[in-house]
Amino acid sequence: MAVLKVKFTKTKRDKLAQILWILNWVSVVSGIILFSLGLFLKIEIKKRNEVMAKGDINSVPNMLISVGVIACIINFLGGKICYDCSDANKFSRWKLVMLPYIVCTFCFTFCILVGALMCYTMRNELEESLYLGLRDAIKFYKDTDIPGRCFLKKTVDLLQIGFRCCGNNGFRDWFEIQWVSPRYLNMASKEVLDRLKSNVDGKFLVDGVPFSCCNPSSPRPCIQYQLTNNSAHYNYDFLTEELNIWMKGCREALLDYYTGIMRSIGIAALLIWLFELSVLIGVRYLQTAMKNVLLLGDLEGESDGWLLENSFVETAKYNINIIKNLGKANQISTVSGMNDPNINIQNTDCDKTNITTKSIPAAR
Repeated sequence: MAVLKVKFTKTKRDKLAQILWILNWVSVVSGIILFSLGLFLKIEIKKRNEVMAKGDINSVPNMLISVGVIACIINFLGGKICYDCSDANKFSRWKLVMLPYIVCTFCFTFCILVGALMCYTMRNELEESLYLGLRDAIKFYKDTDIPGRCFLKKTVDLLQIGFRCCGNNGFRDWFEIQWVSPRYLNMASKEVLDRLKSNVDGKFLVDGVPFSCCNPSSPRPCIQYQLTNNSAHYNYDFLTEELNIWMKGCREALLDYYTGIMRSIGIAALLIWLFELSVLIGVRYLQTAMKNVLLLGDLEGESDGWLLENSFVETAKYNINIIKNLGKANQISTVSGMNDPNINIQNTDCDKTNITTKSIPAAR
């Protein structure tokens, strides 16, 4: 029994073909939107590539870009098919193409759904990439004279100012690394030498942060050094002075930023998927209705259109049997009692000749 069978008159078939022609062109626009969203996300990730570790974080934008390009091609072809389906004679040349087209389009819409879901599952990979990238960027913050690292100080400073954050997990991350360049250390100072000797690795560690961690909205001048020493500053308590520097870590700030972008892209991709699925269902009804009207022979009469010719269970069994029988066509049956033209063929003895030789008269 057909699933969701609908009866179509010629007028309804023509209207359906016209509507689907318009919707396919709208789908081309949706493909452009998907492409643009993927390109936007790729550019946003590229902007802060210096503070991200290499990984699979580009898989989502690459997926969206690819799906967007394929959407434009498939829907452009779908618009041409639906436009010709308003005429039964023109439909004949697309008759054998429409079913493979519907199958390919179904797989394509599934890819859109996968891309939308990937936008929500990318958070863990992005968080790990930001953690490793920011850790290395902060570690090499002081290396302003080393080629390949000299840009990291500017990158980190702009990042902390723009996203109102400090450090990787928080401002205390700066306490664990030497972020002051050795060129700015006075090696003749006893304080500097004592601090270098007090560290096992010989690093100049301070309980301070770079200027980019300062909050310009603070009611007092920014306190960058001796952040945990209350006695070093007048009327100061580092546990309550939250307005002095940014308290949020840059990993959390960037993660929230990218999560918001991907959530919006995921919602847009889901809406496009639902739209593409509805267009695909309409094309399936048009294909079955036009196929049946050709079988009936009355181009002006009514015809049935359906989503599936048989029930879901029967369709699943039929497809499973096709998969199971793949490759069996070339196998020779060995079941007894079956007549195979290639079996029990009498062999001819080519070595023996039954040709009788006539005697040749002797020459006189």
